Amino acid sequence: MMNALGDPQSLLLLGGSSEIGLATARRMVRSRVRTVHLAGRPSPALDAAADELRALGAEVAVHHFDAAAPETHETVLGKIFAEGDIDVVLMAFGVLGDQQRDEQEPMAAVSVAQVNYVGAVSSGLVCAQALRRQGHGALVVLSSVAGERARRSNFLYGSAKAGLDAFAQGLGDSLRGSGARVMVVRPGFVRTRMTEGLKEAPLATTADAVAEAIDTGLRRAAETVWVPGALRYVMSGLRHLPRPVFRRLPL
Repeated sequence: MMNALGDPQSLLLLGGSSEIGLATARRMVRSRVRTVHLAGRPSPALDAAADELRALGAEVAVHHFDAAAPETHETVLGKIFAEGDIDVVLMAFGVLGDQQRDEQEPMAAVSVAQVNYVGAVSSGLVCAQALRRQGHGALVVLSSVAGERARRSNFLYGSAKAGLDAFAQGLGDSLRGSGARVMVVRPGFVRTRMTEGLKEAPLATTADAVAEAIDTGLRRAAETVWVPGALRYVMSGLRHLPRPVFRRLPL
C-alpha cells in the first residue's frame, strides 16, 4: 500500500530483466519502494536483478512470466495481486526483432507482434482489472516513438508499438474515476543491450534517463511522458510530413 504521503511502496516489473525496468526499480527502491515483484522468463539475468535489488534493501519476489504466453497471464498475475496491493506496474518487456529477416519469415514477424502487442494487451487488461479492484495504482506502459509513424527500416516493431500505444491510451480512459490510471512512456533511441550495434538516432537517451522521467511522471500524475521531452515536438512535425517526403528522410 502507499504510505501516508501517497508514495508507492510496491512495484511489479513485467520484464524483470529489462534494463529500463531495472533502472526504474533501482531508482524507486532507493527512494521509497519496499516490495518488488520481478516477473519474467527464468534466467541468470533475472536472478542477478533480484539479488541487486535485495542488496539495496528491497523485499523481492521472482515470478515466471512469459509475455508470449497470454493464456497464462490471468493465473500468474492473479497470484501476484493476491499477495497484496501493487502501487505501480511497469510493463517493460518487448523485442526489437530483425526487420530484414522478419519480412522474409512471417512467423518471426508474428512473434514480434505477439510479444510487443498481444502479450501487452493480455497482461495490461489483467493488471488494469486488479488496479481497478484495488481502487488505486498506476500502470506504466513503455511505448516508443517508433509507434508514432512507421518507418521502412522498422515498421514491424513500429506497428506493434503503435497498437500498444493506442491500447494503453484507451485503457487509461477506461480507468478514469476508478482511482487507477495508466501512464504511457514514449522513449526515443535508448542505449541498451537491445539496441547495441545499431546506428544511434538523434536525441538518443539512456535507461537511467528514462527511469528518471518515469519517476517524475508518476509524481506529476502525467498521462504521457516523452524521453527526451524534445521528441514531443520532433514527432509532431514528422507525423504531418507528406509520405513522399517522409520516405526520403534518412530514418
